Parts: sequence; C-alpha cells; structure tokens
Amino acid sequence: MSKYVIGVDYGTDSARAVIVDASNGATLSTAVCYYPRWKQGKYCDPSKNMYRQHPLDYIEAMETVIKESLAGVDPEVRENVVGIAFDTTGSTPCFVDMYGEPLALRREFSENPNAMFVLWKDHTAIAEAAEINEACKKADVDFSRYEGGIYSSEWFWSKVIHIMREDPAVAEAAYSVVEHCEWMPALLTGVTRADKIVRSRCAHGHKAMWHPDWNGLPSEEFLTSIEPALKGLREHLFCETFTADKPVGTLSPEWAAKFDLSTNVVVAGGALDAHFGAVGANAAPNTMVRVIGTSTCDMITATYQEMEGKLIPGICGQVDGSIVSGFIGLEAGQSAFGDIYAWLKRFVETPACDIINRSNSYPPQVKKALVDEIKDGMMAYLTREAEKVTPEQSCALATDYFNGRRTPDADQTLKGTITNLTLGTTAPMVYRALVEATAYGSRAIMERFKSEGVRIDAVIGIGGIALKSPFVMQTLSNVMGVPIKVCKTDQACALGAAMVAATASGIYKSVSDAQAAMNSGYAKEYVPEPAEVERYDKLYCDYIALTKKI
Repeated sequence: MSKYVIGVDYGTDSARAVIVDASNGATLSTAVCYYPRWKQGKYCDPSKNMYRQHPLDYIEAMETVIKESLAGVDPEVRENVVGIAFDTTGSTPCFVDMYGEPLALRREFSENPNAMFVLWKDHTAIAEAAEINEACKKADVDFSRYEGGIYSSEWFWSKVIHIMREDPAVAEAAYSVVEHCEWMPALLTGVTRADKIVRSRCAHGHKAMWHPDWNGLPSEEFLTSIEPALKGLREHLFCETFTADKPVGTLSPEWAAKFDLSTNVVVAGGALDAHFGAVGANAAPNTMVRVIGTSTCDMITATYQEMEGKLIPGICGQVDGSIVSGFIGLEAGQSAFGDIYAWLKRFVETPACDIINRSNSYPPQVKKALVDEIKDGMMAYLTREAEKVTPEQSCALATDYFNGRRTPDADQTLKGTITNLTLGTTAPMVYRALVEATAYGSRAIMERFKSEGVRIDAVIGIGGIALKSPFVMQTLSNVMGVPIKVCKTDQACALGAAMVAATASGIYKSVSDAQAAMNSGYAKEYVPEPAEVERYDKLYCDYIALTKKI
C-alpha cells in the first residue's frame, strides 16, 4: 500500500497544499486559498513599506487547503497519509505569549498590526538594521559574519527591535518571538508553551544570526547594547535549532479530528519556502535554484570541504543543513522581481481603467468588460511588443531596486531607477528594460558567488514566472550566460515540503533519497543565444556603472 504525504506552502498572497504519493512524487490533489484579510489590504501600508499578516489568515487558509485537497482523493489515500510539512516566507516573526500564542489572537491585540506576523518584505526596520550592522562591526564577535556580513531590515532582530520600540504594549505582553515556519508545526502538534516550540535551523541560521560558534543566538550583552528593552528576551527564545527533516511531533487529537486524519501523522519541522523549493527542484551541490516570483531567492548547496574557511560577503547567509542535511545551504535573492512587472502593469493600466469606470458613455456591464479586458491582456501586450524591440531601439536602462536590494550587499534604502528615456520611449520598451534589470540583478548575485570561489554548474528556475514567461526566462539565460532548466511542477515549494514530510515520517532515510524518488523532472531548458550574450555582456557593464551612482 502506498504512503502519502502533505506539503503545505505559504506564499506571500496565498497558501497551497498538495497530496503527494511518497513512492514517486505524483501529485494526487492540490488546493489554494488566498488570505482573506491580506487580500483586502488590511494591516498594510505600502507607503511606509509596512506589511503585516494576521495569524487567522494562516489558520483559516491552512484548514481550507488541507481539507479541500483531502476532499479530492480517495478514502484509502486519506487513511494512508503519514506525514505533513510546512514552508513559509521569512523572516516572518511574531510576538507570542508564554503559551506560544501570537498576541494578535488575544482580544486586546486582535486589530494591532504590531501583534501580527511581520511579513518578509516589511521594511519598517531599516534604521534598526543599520544599528545592528554598526554594533556587529564594533563587537568583539561579528555576529553577522555567517549572514553575509550585512544584516537586513527584512530579518528577525531588525523587526523585533522595531516593534518593541514602536509599541511598548506589545513588548510588555510578549514572552517570546516565533517564526511563521515554526509556529505552524507547533500549532498542529498541540504545543502549549513557547519554550517547547521546535526552532527552525533554516529560519534562524539565515535570519537571526544563530550559529554554533557562539552557542546559538547573539549574546544578551550584544543585543542589549542595541536595545536595552531586549533584556531577558533571549532566555525566552532558544539555544538549539533543528533541521526540517526531523519530526516535531504528531497531529494533536484536535487537528486530527478536523482533518479526519490519524494522530499518528508525523509533523516535520518548518523551513523557509525558497529552501523547500530548492529541495522540490531536486537541487544538488553547486546547482543554483532560482525561486522566481514576486521576489527571488537563490539557493545553493555546497559541501563542507568546498566551504571550509569561506565566508561569502553580501549574501543572506550560509547555514549547515538549512536546505539539505549534510550540506551548507547558501541563500541570496532580489527584493523585487515579478513585483516590478506588476508595478508597470498597474502604472500603465490604472489611468485607462479609471477613465472607463468614470465614463457615462457605456453601460456598467460594458465598462466592466472593457476594464477586465485591459487588465487581463496588459502583460501579454507588453510582452508581445517588448519582444519586437530591437537592440537599436532599446536604449532604456533600469535598476531592479524598486523594493531595495537584498543581495549582493543588502541595502533596503535603495530605490529603482529608469534612465536613458527619450520622447520615443514606449511602455513596451520600459517593460523590456525592467526585465533586463531583473536579469542583471540576477547575474550580479551569480557573479558574487563565483568571485568567492563557489562553483555553479547549473541553474534551475521554479515558480510561476519560470513556467509562464519564456520572454523573461530567455532574457535571464542570455544575461546570465548559462542554461536554465525549468522545474516541471508549478508547486516546487509544496513538493519540497512533501519530500521533507516523507523523510521525517521515515519513508526515506534522507532528503536526498526522497528527492531521487519524488522529483518532477524539468519542463523546458533555456539556452543562451550567443549574439544576445555578447550584447548583454556590454549592457551589464552599463548596469553596474548605474548601480554605483545611486
């Protein structure tokens, strides 16, 4: 009898679940749920780069996707589900009480954004990140050295300090802080004390400066030198972290009853979505896996021997076991990728849609049809016309810092630019420039790894853009100068979670074994076009020169 596992992937806008046959990786059922409060724009202020998500969104979405995906399979499949694993965005921390419950689930904090999960792309803590970086350089121990040497406003301690300063009531009520990826396993296994939550090696190694060299988290002396209010918090956090392939526990009776599953179902540890995406894409040492969506994450696994004595500057960390146990996991990425294309789409279509909606010349149903047609067709139009633009016509040059720069060398104060515009520049030309900019940013990341002696033999793309946009992917291959394979499944992160669940539940001895049996293969491979590679080699130099001016 086959055994089945559930992979749950929490993205920026939605959660999805897959029911997977652990013997071969076949997906039997899947379901997606958009976070209802997030969809309404609640608890966010884009003008301040503030993005918060209510824990109820996470709970309700999880119940929906697991129940709906289980409803799509035969009863015998449900009876033979043996494991479940979660991945989430990160760093996405939240203050909790001594029982491990997010403060936003308490009545007095139910509408307070500071008591909610602080989404990865929240950049309200830029000042705090700068203070952490200054303190790291002054301290006897540079606690950021395994984080690329530059601490980011997107990460754990920056956000914790910012919330504590901004909201004394939340700071007073808080007992500890939890990452989203470790709260979900705790919730499903019935953990009722914050100090019993199993902590994620992946999340805290990359985002919270956890490392064995200093026995875990940075010292209290270091933390309180930045913010005295942190006194006492460290002892309520944790000393040890664990890789995701280790079981956290089993489904509690409450959650087993809700899903009509056995209480013997093993719940694996949690990790960040990009890391499970690399697992799902069948990542091997010296392969860069690019998770390409609203932003990007670039994941590489390397052997201990290759990384001995190396500290890669300007990346998002190098952590033992963060992707696959037995290897060093390396992370980099861009703070915006698809979000930049979405910005241009809104920029171009909004005036036209507003004019139509305000018009008295058309009945409501016609106006709606016209607006829907514009919105549905805009990206296809921009892509089609951008592909027609010749190198001679294309002179616009852009940077990809519309949401700051994650890597190389984090700087969230940076802003995006578009230059070399003329009176003949069209919207498709600008779109092409933005696609090229995101590709240049990708190449800059690859060049940093290579310059530090990290070998990259292959590149794999996963995510919606990788599967749906040949124009973007071919441009990326030409700019980076390497072939790029596209993972066949459109749910690589959820599949990676399923592989980890299969390992934690004992079906496989290692994640590598699970990958070998369960991977989906590749849908397509983009190969660099020599003439375009030569052209982009020159234009990349212009991009680098522009980045040094801003």
